[in-house]
Amino acid sequence: MSSASRKSFQQLHRRLDSVQNSDKRRSRAASSARQLAVSHDDAYTYALRVAYLHYLLQPKTKRKQWVPAPKPPPRTHTSNIGDLVKEFIPGNSSNVKLPHGFRGHLEKRIERVIMGAEKLPGYNDAAVKKTFAQAYTAFTEQGFRKNVDKERKVEPLVLIFYSAATKACGLGHERSDDSWKLLVDRHVALFVRLLTNILRDQGHDRDKPELLSRLNTLENKLLTNDQNLFIDTGQSSGNTIEVVVPLSYDVKDMPMVQAVARIFGLSHSDVQSHIDAQRHQNWTEEAALKDLKAYQHRLNSNASGALRSQDFDVDEAYQEWKRAEAPFLSQMMLEILTARPELARRSTTVSMSFDKALPASPSSAYAEDKVYSELGRTLSNPDRSSMYGIDNVLSLGSMSLDDTSSIRTIDEANYTFIPPEPREFLKVIARYALEFDAMHGDEGEQTSLFSKQSMDLLTELCVWWRIPQFTRLVVFLEVAARRFTDTLFTVIDLDNAFDLVKIPPPEVKKPPHIYLFNETLATIDRSKWTITDYVVYQQTLYTLNDALLRDLYDTLMHCYEPKPPTVGPAVHVLTTHIFSDPSFSRKEEDVQAFARQLESGLQEQAALVYRGFLDAKVPQSQQDWNFSHVVELGASVVKLCERTQKRYKKNPEVMGVNPFTVLVETMFPNFEDDAHELIRKIMQVAQERGEELPLQDGFDLYKELVEIRRIHRSSLGRPFTFDVEELLVDFVWRWIQNAEARAEEFVEEAIKQDPFQVRGNGPGHISLDSERHSHSVIDMFQLFHQTADQVFRLEWDNDVHHARFMTALSKIFANSIARYCEIVDQRFVREMDTPRPNEKEAAAVAQTTQGRFMQYAKEAWNTKEKIEPFQFYPESLVKLNNIEWAMQELDKLEKSMNVDACADILEKVDGPRRPIKRPAKYVFTIKIVEAEDIKACDPNGTSDPYVVLVDEYQKRLHKTRIVMRTLNPRWDESVDVTVSGPLNVVATIWDYDTFGDHDFVGRTSLKLDPIHFSDYLPREFWLDLDTQGRILLRVSMEGERDDIQFYFGKAFRHLKRTERDMVRKITDKLSRHINASLSYEALRSLLGRNLASQVNSFFKRSSTIPQITDAEVENALQSLFTYFNENFATMKETLTEATMVAVMTRLWKEVLMAIEALLVPPLSEKPSNQRPLNQRELDVVYKWLQLLFDFFNARDEDGEVLGVPAEVLRSPKYHELASLNFFYFDSTENLIRTSERMAAATAQRQQQQLQGQMSSNRLSAPATLGSSLGAHHAGPAFASMGTIRRGKSIMMSRNLGTMRRAKEEKRKEAQADPSDDMILRILRMRPEAAGYLKERHRQKERMAAAAAAAMIVKQSVSQGWNSAGGGFGRGGVPRR
Repeated sequence: MSSASRKSFQQLHRRLDSVQNSDKRRSRAASSARQLAVSHDDAYTYALRVAYLHYLLQPKTKRKQWVPAPKPPPRTHTSNIGDLVKEFIPGNSSNVKLPHGFRGHLEKRIERVIMGAEKLPGYNDAAVKKTFAQAYTAFTEQGFRKNVDKERKVEPLVLIFYSAATKACGLGHERSDDSWKLLVDRHVALFVRLLTNILRDQGHDRDKPELLSRLNTLENKLLTNDQNLFIDTGQSSGNTIEVVVPLSYDVKDMPMVQAVARIFGLSHSDVQSHIDAQRHQNWTEEAALKDLKAYQHRLNSNASGALRSQDFDVDEAYQEWKRAEAPFLSQMMLEILTARPELARRSTTVSMSFDKALPASPSSAYAEDKVYSELGRTLSNPDRSSMYGIDNVLSLGSMSLDDTSSIRTIDEANYTFIPPEPREFLKVIARYALEFDAMHGDEGEQTSLFSKQSMDLLTELCVWWRIPQFTRLVVFLEVAARRFTDTLFTVIDLDNAFDLVKIPPPEVKKPPHIYLFNETLATIDRSKWTITDYVVYQQTLYTLNDALLRDLYDTLMHCYEPKPPTVGPAVHVLTTHIFSDPSFSRKEEDVQAFARQLESGLQEQAALVYRGFLDAKVPQSQQDWNFSHVVELGASVVKLCERTQKRYKKNPEVMGVNPFTVLVETMFPNFEDDAHELIRKIMQVAQERGEELPLQDGFDLYKELVEIRRIHRSSLGRPFTFDVEELLVDFVWRWIQNAEARAEEFVEEAIKQDPFQVRGNGPGHISLDSERHSHSVIDMFQLFHQTADQVFRLEWDNDVHHARFMTALSKIFANSIARYCEIVDQRFVREMDTPRPNEKEAAAVAQTTQGRFMQYAKEAWNTKEKIEPFQFYPESLVKLNNIEWAMQELDKLEKSMNVDACADILEKVDGPRRPIKRPAKYVFTIKIVEAEDIKACDPNGTSDPYVVLVDEYQKRLHKTRIVMRTLNPRWDESVDVTVSGPLNVVATIWDYDTFGDHDFVGRTSLKLDPIHFSDYLPREFWLDLDTQGRILLRVSMEGERDDIQFYFGKAFRHLKRTERDMVRKITDKLSRHINASLSYEALRSLLGRNLASQVNSFFKRSSTIPQITDAEVENALQSLFTYFNENFATMKETLTEATMVAVMTRLWKEVLMAIEALLVPPLSEKPSNQRPLNQRELDVVYKWLQLLFDFFNARDEDGEVLGVPAEVLRSPKYHELASLNFFYFDSTENLIRTSERMAAATAQRQQQQLQGQMSSNRLSAPATLGSSLGAHHAGPAFASMGTIRRGKSIMMSRNLGTMRRAKEEKRKEAQADPSDDMILRILRMRPEAAGYLKERHRQKERMAAAAAAAMIVKQSVSQGWNSAGGGFGRGGVPRR
């Protein structure tokens, strides 16, 4: 030891002696008036005394010594199985007999063991199976079976099995080799286990418990090789001897003393020297007992040295604490006497029980000695069990203490282990312990205020210094508060301190002798506290409140920083531990004052942060400003707001102030004003320079402003400073204009790059329907979706703007689709009209007139031979697939753009369309329906007509398909013509010639004037050709509208008409054979095959004419079916299922038209030269119709439809043909009467409809235009004299849903409104009906004129022709 450390040790030793021998002690009661200055040395010495006393009084440690017994000799094998069985399974008791039928179950289980099917472990060994097989042979003998069934004993089974096991295991071993005998024991044990398992499986474990018990014992003995097989061996394995370990008085064996040394920073050697110097004379168990006796005297006398009544506010609390102290003191004295029994012999011999408390106020020395002699006698009671497990008998004599005079003296407290001011000493020691644990504790693991060693020490100090639980906890909190105010503690540590004093400690088996130890400050009634503790606790709360509010304010001043400190712990401690405590009261004016101060500080911080953003993101010079600076400034503001809002999401307000709201209220008005000014300046500078700002910069700016506005609205609840959408809407319109400029070029380039091939994985791959359209249409709709998504992603917060954006985009899409359809249709027509190889050969031959006639002869001859199928190009069919797929995608696009909602929004904003507003353009839809009695231009007496429609400027508007070999062609093709005023159109019919120039057939014209179509109802015109015959045109008009529904309807109409034209082009290639197979020639050929039979029957005078069989009728169409199948097989390789059905449906329509042409002439007011069919011919035609229906329906063996659905085949035309059979052979008079009834019913319905229209204020134009057409125009003729119905408008075709509904309504109208058209067509073949046809013609003219006059009256009455003023008429059309 160095000289310096030796000198320090000597000084500390002298200080300990002076403290020990001092006779002057300050009273405990004086501590409330003044506080004792406790030095480091004083705190250390009293802590060391208690820690050393704890070591002395701890229960004596005992250790066990093992004395082994001699080991018995191990057995080798079972010597006598018979004796073992008789001992364990005696057969003289009915309780150990086997149940009835047990043998059968046993044999089955043995069979399972032999076959290896036993599930129990240990039975699948080969040796075990061999032993069980040997025993099975013995068990199945008839004599043994009878004996077992009769006796039901276990012994024979075990003995027989033992014999079998011995025989089986002993095979192959020498006589002197006994190693196999242990295996016999194991096999027998397995057999016994099997018996037990069978009994349990049969449910005999309840009625045979004794048998099962003995079997288990036998099994265990057979499996044990190191002891005898008898039950009671009497052998022992050894003894255990307990030895008491004596105290070593070494610091290394004193954990609590080591804790004191660590807390006060002393080495073990220093502490050891202090203990060695004091343990023999002063720090003894006897001194501790004297302290307790003196404390008891002072407690009973209400003297100093213990808590007194004046320390409590309520006397009941003092009395309750005093009563609780008595048993604690008795227990502590008992622990001392247990550790040192000889102290009990010095007391007089009196009797008392262990649990009796000490007397309340002893009056004499005799009474005092009596108490401790009773303790001694209790310890001497041989029947008592020690609480520390000491079982030895203590014989105590009288207990005589040396310093009895000091015990009886109560003038002043003179203790060895109790300091003069225990509370102050405890506070100082707790502070040292807290400092030590804070410096040396593991931050990741330590969650409590004190370590376990420190807490044990402080608890022991409270026990011996008799400090109550509430004082102990208040001292802990007071120490923690002092460290927090000294900034040595964090808020988390302070929260842990509150948890320590408010959360109950874990329950222990032996709680310490402390009053209310299992209680906390939250559960102990405050009236039970001492006055000092309550005052100190209340003052601590107020001190912590001020400190925490300062800490909270300082923390919140950093809340807008990127990584601010958290305020959660401080708020938690304030709200949970301080504000909710009944000892603390808050003043409302203080709360409001702090909130105002905090809000003011946050406003300053928010303004400071925004100024930093402004300086960092926006340049000083206005010439350098651009949208990116506003975007970056807004992004910084939004990021800070989102971060702040997220941080305070669960608890928005802190002490009545919302940091997020303060931030928004301070920063947003400044930003909005600055952003508006910045944007205005940037746009002004760009305009002065003649530059256009980048579109993406405008979009990025919009997103940032929208996010800021969202936060503004949700937080402030007042309007944004400026209209963001109105300020930046031009950027969207510029982008839409750019998109419009790129769209048409993109479509043309996509078509140019597209090979129009099926998208597959190879030649052997069968393509799905989703792979049968090409890339051009996919790319086009990807462009559409991307264009619309660009606007959607903006999330434009102005519904009117958004609806107008969608309208503009729909116009772009409609124009792009129209261009796509135009180019694709042109290519499709070129490909379909390209001569095939066989046609090229014919063209080479037919260069002269002679060759042309030879070609006609060859074609006539080829009609009798097999016709080769048309060679369809795959790229042509893919184009048709593209159009069909485009309609599906356009319908999806229409739904995604929410077209109807956009239209509704604009209708509400713009209001109803005023009739005085003149549409900029009009759309006329001209349908070229049919022609009749045209000029024949071919040598065969027919023509191959098609129509070319041009305007007055010779611009081609439309060209129809070619209808082969007919003078009454039907085209049913439509074209849209957009006009801004009147327009003359010319329709020219040409005859198609494969070789040479096409022949002129005839020409007519029609003037399209919007004023004549102001009611927007369709008109039908029979126009006479300038040569011979006439043509039927159906015309309707719509105003060109800047309407999203209109544009989508226009796009759908383009697609639908393109698809229809393509399908017709395909069916035209097949219709020639259809017309040839369903012609008069084919019918006459079929009926003329049996001419010889008919002649023979005539000469034989037979009364019957040979009938044509169904097979012959079907065979007549066999070449047509074969032709269809070959073409369908080619088309199915490329066309999708939907497109294939569309082609077949159109072919079915061609079939119906061909059959209709066989039955009746076209509808007209003139008689026809066509002769009616006879009954045989009519039957054949209807059989053909049924055969063709079944062919197109194409049901398989299971009834599944593989072709066109039956409801599609049963079209209105099909029903007309089916009903024709009922009137075909009726008399002319009956037909006329039926027609008159139907005409009267039709007139009545028209009148009702007219009245309904008048009442609903619906406008209708005259049905005839009269003299407004030229003199060469034949007015509305026979076909236009039926009910005037509104035609297919663009608005009815704006999506697939409206198109399906319109088609269904048309079907329902055809079924619900029967017409007499078929009767009139039959009457055309009756010469006697010519007068009725003319009369009916005049009647319909009168009906149409009356309807037109009624509409004129209605228009003039409801609106007045001059109300619109100016030069416009009803419906916004120009007035003449």
